[in-house]
Amino acid sequence: MNAHASAARAERTQPVHVGDHLREWRQRRHLSQLDLAGDAEISARHLSFVETGRAAPSREMVLKLAERLEVPLRERNVLLVAAGFAPAFPQRSLDDPALKSARAAIDLVLKAHEPNPALAYDRHWNLVTANRMVAPLLEGLAPHLLGQPINILRLAFHPEGLAPRTVNLAEWSSHLLERLHRQCEATADPELLKLYQELKAYRMPARSGPVSADNVAIPFKLRRHDEVLSFISTTMVFGTPVDITLQELALETFFPADDVTAERMRQIAAGLT
Repeated sequence: MNAHASAARAERTQPVHVGDHLREWRQRRHLSQLDLAGDAEISARHLSFVETGRAAPSREMVLKLAERLEVPLRERNVLLVAAGFAPAFPQRSLDDPALKSARAAIDLVLKAHEPNPALAYDRHWNLVTANRMVAPLLEGLAPHLLGQPINILRLAFHPEGLAPRTVNLAEWSSHLLERLHRQCEATADPELLKLYQELKAYRMPARSGPVSADNVAIPFKLRRHDEVLSFISTTMVFGTPVDITLQELALETFFPADDVTAERMRQIAAGLT
């Protein structure tokens, strides 16, 4: 098949109206028309008409169906435009005055988490900001991995990144890849799908077995100089965002998993003052 034929085929398979988009999201969520219609309190017949283009949904109906389907805010705008309505959700820079309180909250969390590392990243896992405890853990990495934007998953998997220093690389990389896979299924974001395929191509050791019963979570074990630092992590998101940037932002905070790591992080922090 030549390039023109491929392009024409791709164009034909792209959603052309809101019904196509809704059907794709419904199938991605593994819901039947009856299931979604029941959740949205409409008839399955009406939903069928909307999906086939025989009925035009109202703006309120589009938003209601998108809510039931847990469609990301960015894609809800796509649905609205496809249905002939203006986008409803803004996307602002974190430097925008309207997001001043959100940015202050992010900075507060990151600063308060010291002397332990914490960072914020966007929907594609690109670093947005970090506290001062992250940089010491990245010393000596390949400069091309630290150019903007810094992708923290690529940093974790790349052989010139943190992979050679990660003591439990098999468990940690599998954990990250599973998280990314779930995100790909939830959003169908083409950039995330591309990143997933890239990371899968890196050679990673196989898991040796189930996680030890002594662990309460999969730790991140990083070799730094002649010792191993061990962390457990938590992920935070904004609870009720109506801005695309905020919905797509995540904060990752790392806590010492043992006393040795806790003491070493205090020493590193003292050396930075």
